[in-house]
Amino acid sequence: METVLKVKDLHISFLTSDKEFEAVRGVSFEVKKGETIGIVGESGSGKSVTARSIMRLLPSPPSLLKNGEIEFLGENLINKSEKEMESIRGQDISMIFQDPMSSLNPTIRIGKQIAESLIKHQKLSKKEAKKQALDLLKLVGIKNSEERFNQYPHEFSGGMRQRVMIAIALACRPTLLIADEPTTALDVTIQAQILNLMKDMQARFGTSIILITHDLGVVAGMCDRVAVMKDGEIVETGTTEEIFENPQHDYTKKLLNALPRLDQKKKAKRPSLHSIGTEDGKPLLDVRSLKMNFDVGKGNVLKAVDDISFFIKPGETLGLVGESGSGKSTTGRAILRLHEPTDGDVLYQGLAINRLSKDEMKTMRRHMQMIFQDPYSSLNPRFKVLDIIGQALDIHRLSKNNEERKQRVEELLLMVGLKPEHAMRYPHEFSGGQRQRIGIARALAVEPDFIVCDEPLSALDVSIQSQIVDLLEDLQHRLGLTYLFIAHDLSMVKHISDRVAVMYAGKIVELAESEELYSNPQHPYTKSLLAAIPIPDPKVEAKKKRSLMEDNLEIDKYQLSQSELIEVSPEHWVAIPKQHALI
Repeated sequence: METVLKVKDLHISFLTSDKEFEAVRGVSFEVKKGETIGIVGESGSGKSVTARSIMRLLPSPPSLLKNGEIEFLGENLINKSEKEMESIRGQDISMIFQDPMSSLNPTIRIGKQIAESLIKHQKLSKKEAKKQALDLLKLVGIKNSEERFNQYPHEFSGGMRQRVMIAIALACRPTLLIADEPTTALDVTIQAQILNLMKDMQARFGTSIILITHDLGVVAGMCDRVAVMKDGEIVETGTTEEIFENPQHDYTKKLLNALPRLDQKKKAKRPSLHSIGTEDGKPLLDVRSLKMNFDVGKGNVLKAVDDISFFIKPGETLGLVGESGSGKSTTGRAILRLHEPTDGDVLYQGLAINRLSKDEMKTMRRHMQMIFQDPYSSLNPRFKVLDIIGQALDIHRLSKNNEERKQRVEELLLMVGLKPEHAMRYPHEFSGGQRQRIGIARALAVEPDFIVCDEPLSALDVSIQSQIVDLLEDLQHRLGLTYLFIAHDLSMVKHISDRVAVMYAGKIVELAESEELYSNPQHPYTKSLLAAIPIPDPKVEAKKKRSLMEDNLEIDKYQLSQSELIEVSPEHWVAIPKQHALI
């Protein structure tokens, strides 16, 4: 089989004012025609630097190519001038970037951005380029292409923008496609569609693909061979089956062991060491007919949370899952009154907290806290950790003096697996996983009973995710905490939650005990979510037929009030129109 790309002994450093950091150290690999090779590893392993070096997209300075060859179809790209590389990029080698919003020009219409590449590389007329751009939009599954052609990137969803990026990347039918974390920011059903689309395009055009990802489930379904990177080096390579069935390197084993698997039974949960102080059988939190509307202008109202009800028992974890825009995070914020609910009641130990005054609510926040999705943006970059965590103690007057305050902050840092000396550092001096631990320490500072965990894992590598989940479960066991765990990663939700509620278009469409929901889903939407999750096992992925949801899914079909819920089993109910009843 013809070799498309050969990377030999690649060494890349970054120069800073006082030192040189070696980001890629002696990387070598090959890509054959029509093959997909996965490059996997955690943040900072050198995956993206390697990919961008192939396209010669690394700015120099600060990057410095110290050694190596990048041979594409027999020619060394390192010796090419910038003008020569401009003719290769887009035509022979294309790249799909991680964040489609920042990769698309917000001021230029979508159609023009696709046509641009065709006019430049294929020398087509504007009319012919438009015709091909429309064909590409249809090819990547974007309906109403004539209308969409003239729209701007902000008028597209994340999944649709990623499809546009694929259309641009494939416009000139490149020999090699580099996909750098192409599905990280996407919901699981959209991710499945994008991956299937890439496979379909590969089959049509014979394109070779380098897929860069930290998601081994994606690798299992997409890749022929895998290269595992750690600290700038490739520590293991092999066929996908070899890597998954018989990993050799300890780091590969660690990555595989950290993956939560949907097809495995969840571990039995340890009973809490603490009693929360509510009577047996009574919920700690009881949400009744909660509504949260937003005025979106021109007399239109968005029903972000549309008449939902659920409860959470003391010491329990309720998982709340669904795609972007389903209303999950808005629900969490409305419960804590970070958004003022439009209607309904939120009862905490029987007290309607949505009816409390601002001062009363300030007192109530001692009992209810939140861990946010992005640990960096939720931590004040100008404050040291001592003051970020200490601020909560100050507001609720929980420390008598500075020494007691410092001692309590250091206790909290130890509790979440950090060191006392970390108190004197700033947020930018920590990794993503460490910053999330600081966010957890801040939430614990006021000794709450209930915590809303709003997508606390989405910005983290899989092994770090596993550590944070273990930490949350350990804290729950030791402190008797109750969680509302909001996420779109259904695999992780299964393993941390006692019960799971599925949200779609502002409504809860199904709720059941964790194991029951995953083994016996009732609602069509739940089934589609579960079917789209990649399993980190090449054999399972090869057999699995994904039942994907169409982009234009009829939302009205599932717009139901909870009076229409059908009981399936104890604590398992599902919103299905009577004519679609499954029992």
